[in-house]
Amino acid sequence: MSTTQIVVTLILVVVVVAAVAAALMFGRRRNLRSRFGPEYDRLLSERDSRADAERELRDRERRHAELTLTPLSPEARERYATQWEEIQARFVDSPAEAVGAADELVTRLVSERGYPTGDYDAQVSHLSVEHARTLGHYRDAHDIQVRNAKGEASTEELRQAIVHYRELFADLLGDAPAPTRAAESPAPADATIR
Repeated sequence: MSTTQIVVTLILVVVVVAAVAAALMFGRRRNLRSRFGPEYDRLLSERDSRADAERELRDRERRHAELTLTPLSPEARERYATQWEEIQARFVDSPAEAVGAADELVTRLVSERGYPTGDYDAQVSHLSVEHARTLGHYRDAHDIQVRNAKGEASTEELRQAIVHYRELFADLLGDAPAPTRAAESPAPADATIR
């Protein structure tokens, strides 16, 4: 083999290896973006680099894989759905109390499914792996609940918190948002939780 042929062969090998490496990197990126959806974009905007954000998402997947998640029994699902209906009905008379109860119910549901609940940031990190599409709702609801605990949330914000909690709740439960009995009967326009 001549020197020219060896050089051309080496260049071709380098090009093929680079193309395979790029394809693998883009495939991993596409998989992360598909799995994490809006959480991918949120983390990307918060981090210094794409590589840092993607490393964090892969770490989340690794930590999530260490969890022992359990599906809910039909009885538990029914119990949670009933409790959710009660919270939504309670909103009409006591919005602040209902939002606090919604936060507690979602936390119990998260715990029963097998997610850690001690640290909010860790909880959100674990939830992001399978529930990234509704995680923004959870963050918004949690922020409102923090203001609610300080007595700083308006009734409209409390209504929004219930709607946000309902999205994550339904995702964790594996159902469409739970209907409310109050929604089935006529109620004042300002009392509905849409």
